[in-house]
Amino acid sequence: MQLQKVERSSLNTVTRYGDSHIDVNDVRYENAICFKPEGPITTWPVRKVSDITTQLLELAAGVTAKPSSALDFLDDNAPSSYDNAPDILLVGTGAKQVFISPQVLAPLLKARIGIECMDSQAAARTYNVLMSEGRNVAVALMLNEDKGND
Repeated sequence: MQLQKVERSSLNTVTRYGDSHIDVNDVRYENAICFKPEGPITTWPVRKVSDITTQLLELAAGVTAKPSSALDFLDDNAPSSYDNAPDILLVGTGAKQVFISPQVLAPLLKARIGIECMDSQAAARTYNVLMSEGRNVAVALMLNEDKGND
């Protein structure tokens, strides 16, 4: 299914999506990937939702943890801190929407990064819209071919 008009920008755009591939800027990927509008498209080492860890979500969001202060333990409500944090991370969970464990999401949510889980085609479409609006968005897309998305 083609997801984008023929006109191109310099931004990473999902151009096609199928059960066993994702095309970004007309380059085919046959594995799960993650990226932002600008920068590299990275292999995301996830085959099913139960593989997703906080560290893999941080990879997908393209963030690095800021060094913590010696006094951070005093404020349990202080948000986690990341450099280069997107406003929202879209997670495409394959052929169907599957939710990620709240414990895995907690550090990113605490840092005020919105996380939306949806099927991968919906995530690809949503990413293209948000990216075209200039939003600070990141996306991680799993393939449909693995039926065990638990």
